[in-house]
Amino acid sequence: MQIDFEKSADGLVPAVIQDAATLKVLMLGYMNREALDKTIAEKKVTFFSRSKNRLWTKGEESGNFLLVQDIKVDCDKDTLLIRANPVGPVCHTGADTCWDEKNVSNDFLAKLESIIAERKNNPSEKSYTSQLFAKGINKVAQKVGEEAVEVVIEAKDNNESLFLNESADLLFHYLILLQAKGYQLADVIKVLEGRHK
Repeated sequence: MQIDFEKSADGLVPAVIQDAATLKVLMLGYMNREALDKTIAEKKVTFFSRSKNRLWTKGEESGNFLLVQDIKVDCDKDTLLIRANPVGPVCHTGADTCWDEKNVSNDFLAKLESIIAERKNNPSEKSYTSQLFAKGINKVAQKVGEEAVEVVIEAKDNNESLFLNESADLLFHYLILLQAKGYQLADVIKVLEGRHK
């Protein structure tokens, strides 16, 4: 990845942070080479804070980290687009974004993935999803297998409602498995797209 840090006198490039699931723009920060290297190495967004005059990992005090999914450089090689999964609100005011917008998508699967990520990162004893994550990867994978078998069984019958409900259960548990492994549905879609190039 080639970035022209020399274009600006201070050696900083803007970094636009976008939610990997909802595609909502969350915030803008600045990075120098060291901040970018740390971001890549730790998979957590780190900026160069102009006010603090030092590296600053988003969430280092609040715990509201930005977990990196993808980094792109623009055509002029002087601006970064970083897709990340936010852990909690992004803005220091407590808002979802630095523009005081709700970080939601019209895409229901993206919303569902965000909810699943929230249950993983901020567990609740009342949440089935949190409880499943707590049981570990083997139990999550087992649930996907169980749901897949139930879909196959219902596919052989003519009960549309049961088939669709079991299919929904399978998709839901598959999204949990992806999250447990550190992936999202978008990662699987990339693989499928790559097969059709």
